[in-house]
Amino acid sequence: MPLTHKEFAGLTHLGSGKVREMFAVGDDAVLMVASDRISAFDVVLPTEIPDKGAVLTGLSLWWFDQLADLVPSHVISTDVDEYPDELAPYAEQLRGRSMLCRRLTMVPIECVARGYLTGSGLKDYQRTGEVSGHALPDGLVDGSRLPATIYTPSTKAPVGEHDENISRAQAASRVGPQVAADLEKLTLAIFERAVGVAAERGIIVADTKLEFGHDTNGVLRLGDEVLTPDSSRFWPADAWKPGSSQPSYDKQFVRDYLASTGWNRTAPGPRLPPEVVEATRARYVEAYERLTGTSFADYVATT
Repeated sequence: MPLTHKEFAGLTHLGSGKVREMFAVGDDAVLMVASDRISAFDVVLPTEIPDKGAVLTGLSLWWFDQLADLVPSHVISTDVDEYPDELAPYAEQLRGRSMLCRRLTMVPIECVARGYLTGSGLKDYQRTGEVSGHALPDGLVDGSRLPATIYTPSTKAPVGEHDENISRAQAASRVGPQVAADLEKLTLAIFERAVGVAAERGIIVADTKLEFGHDTNGVLRLGDEVLTPDSSRFWPADAWKPGSSQPSYDKQFVRDYLASTGWNRTAPGPRLPPEVVEATRARYVEAYERLTGTSFADYVATT
């Protein structure tokens, strides 16, 4: 059965994202639970990907550790046995796919870094020659490496609506110039770190989306998830060939399947066939194992 907030009826439900359910824990903590839901083109699909929520949680936690010297995260604990007593009845549902986090006031933009041209950035480039105000050279194609990494913030749309790329000036008008500058600096530093780590493992990080928020003391923290197959494009370096959609360890495989069906990208989305579900799960697990250098089965067994 799909994991929804209804399975946690005794808790105070704060909201549902495309993938995560969020619950209040006391006055200043939030329980985040990653489901196996998958979205594409900002639409949550009716078919789930087994173990996806555990992959997202485990990989995010690994990256939070890799980035700890750059920016603090929102994580308080992921040890279900140490969670507050009110969460004890749900321990088995929470293992491996939950994080007890500081409650943040989220910054109302998404922070995107791009090292390669694809996705919505490619569409903007084909239309205007720019991405979020960054003028790019002529002749770039799907999968082209950019001359330098660019920061391309976007709006944070409600579930079912589409995020839109905005300029850095527009981002500053939404969050203020100092916060905007801090977000850009952090996003680019995180991306640079991730690119280096992934390159050692034969993976290209084409782009990534990050979210930040301020805690009750005003500290800017990295929130939600980080550098997962849901929030990033991961490509095998030895198969990269500009000019078309790249082989990937992320949900581009699902996007490509959906594009082949003629779906008009509005809800409800079509169901995914078993072979697409199985292949997508395999890609998510491979991303976890190649990046962390550890077994996903071991992660599940030890949480």
